[in-house]
Amino acid sequence: MKINFFCPIWGMVPDYVHQLNGSLEAIFEEIKHAGYDGIEMAIPLNDKQKYEINKLKADYEMEIIALQYAAHGNTLPEFITSYGEHIRSAADVNPVLINSHTGSDFLSFDDNCALIDESMELAKELEMKILHETHRGRFSFHAAAIQPYLKAFPSLKITADFSHWCNVSESFLTDQGVHLDHAIQRAGHLHARIGHPQACQVNDPRAPEWRDAVNHHLSWWDKIIANQIELKTPVFTITPEFGPADYMPTIPYTRKPVASQWEVNLWMKSLLKKRYSS
Repeated sequence: MKINFFCPIWGMVPDYVHQLNGSLEAIFEEIKHAGYDGIEMAIPLNDKQKYEINKLKADYEMEIIALQYAAHGNTLPEFITSYGEHIRSAADVNPVLINSHTGSDFLSFDDNCALIDESMELAKELEMKILHETHRGRFSFHAAAIQPYLKAFPSLKITADFSHWCNVSESFLTDQGVHLDHAIQRAGHLHARIGHPQACQVNDPRAPEWRDAVNHHLSWWDKIIANQIELKTPVFTITPEFGPADYMPTIPYTRKPVASQWEVNLWMKSLLKKRYSS
């Protein structure tokens, strides 16, 4: 099985969705030079900006994972309409998959199911793979909370970011092994960020004080990779996804990040590339 590594564009330039004025090419060039296979990024609704993304994608021979997080609405019909608009826009750059922030932790089970149903209809219509990220604030916010959805939708696939679950549960999920195993079986993409019981991102995973946190996550990721090998998946995708401030802790008064997001993500890519090279 081949593993392709994607770089999150999140944090590389402020408000990149709205500021694609030439700086985006420099970002593509930097990411390509760093040895990534592609970029994970939100896709704007603007056709001119999507044209630029498609051109750079071809010029630099980079794949795209489209991130959908912007769907919104005051009612379920409004939310579904907005969701469809953003998913269809994401599909315009022909991504390898769409990573969706779907639903909300305050919506009812039935309303979240309606949004998942919509995602599955869109996946068929667009012939696109749509995965649902395990993320705070979404239907997938907790290891136990996602279980009824996994049962209701046997084909539902997730982007596994278990750092959020550590934060929500204030634990390393040691008492939720069954829930984790079910989720691992549904993982189709991995966000490689290290969380801990008090936050969804450690300040620097290279620091020795976070060794236990790193090892917990590696054990879960190893199971995901083993499952993908068993499924004979030809290509699996990983995005090292440590974020900028304020995901990244900062020094008081200066708001200077305590570590480099870019360097930490490169370190994680190197670690996992070596770990899974065989």
